Amino acid sequence: MDLRQLNAVLAVAEHGSFSAAARALHTVQSNVSTHVARLEQELGVILIDRSTGQATDEGAAVVARARRVQGELDALAADVASVHDQVAGPGRLGVIGTTARWLVPELVEAMAARHPRVQVVIHDATTSSLLLQLASGTIDLAVLSLPVADPDVQAEPLFHEDRMLVTPTDHPLAEHDRLSLESLDGVPILLEPPGSPFRDQLEALARDRDVTLVPQVEVDGTRLMASLAFQGFGPAILPASAAPTWLGGDWRRIPVDDLPGRSVGLGTRRRGLLSSPGRALREVLHRVVAETGPDQPGVHPTTPDAAPPAAPPAPGPRSRRAGNRLPSS
Repeated sequence: MDLRQLNAVLAVAEHGSFSAAARALHTVQSNVSTHVARLEQELGVILIDRSTGQATDEGAAVVARARRVQGELDALAADVASVHDQVAGPGRLGVIGTTARWLVPELVEAMAARHPRVQVVIHDATTSSLLLQLASGTIDLAVLSLPVADPDVQAEPLFHEDRMLVTPTDHPLAEHDRLSLESLDGVPILLEPPGSPFRDQLEALARDRDVTLVPQVEVDGTRLMASLAFQGFGPAILPASAAPTWLGGDWRRIPVDDLPGRSVGLGTRRRGLLSSPGRALREVLHRVVAETGPDQPGVHPTTPDAAPPAAPPAPGPRSRRAGNRLPSS
């Protein structure tokens, strides 16, 4: 087994055919076929289905390991280059899209000033997708929502952020400067699907308050939910960074008492060492969050030992008058 064989299998799996893999590797198709066939012979299994160009189950296992091997080799080369020179090489970071809006521009600028020879590669994806990319070695670090249940990923806190209602200005809720959870009783709003951590938290809180949440639509994607709210589709409960104040439009941010916030952290693989560019990226990322996070309304930078900010005090007892409840139509 050698690296050329692993690279050939990886290229076929990623590009979908032997011919496309050959173009990506700047070689001829016969070379790719030979490397794949020799590895299959050595392992005693078929790695690539010749009729579809897709990896078999055994091939998928090899591809996953090959990606990790390639990542370790890239890290090795970067570490060696950094011993006698500036930190250099690729630093691959995944970021949830809502956080990326304010964090990535500041991070790229800070990395260019401090580590100009590091090539910063950003992957914008959901937390679940970023966890898969971490496991496969596609990225080195990931800014994602906490908590993380993956046993192969360790996470350190970056910041905690408030959640609020984002509503089109022509919606009846937009008339309020502050809302209680009771104000949302029976009002159709955009919600995350059942089973997501925040939806489960919100449903439990609503049951305690005798509030009925009515999903106008269920959206598995915070950035998409924010876009729908911005475009007037309906009100949505969003983390603060999903609706930055500098983003204009016919919508409003309205605080809602007692909503649980969102914690965001930095995830890395438990196994393996970060490359020099990866370590530099992590260091600068923490610095950027600490320095610029407080400038983002509703974002509270944290430390590994810090607890999330306390929720605002609960509103006092209120009568359930018709004026406290908006009609669902």
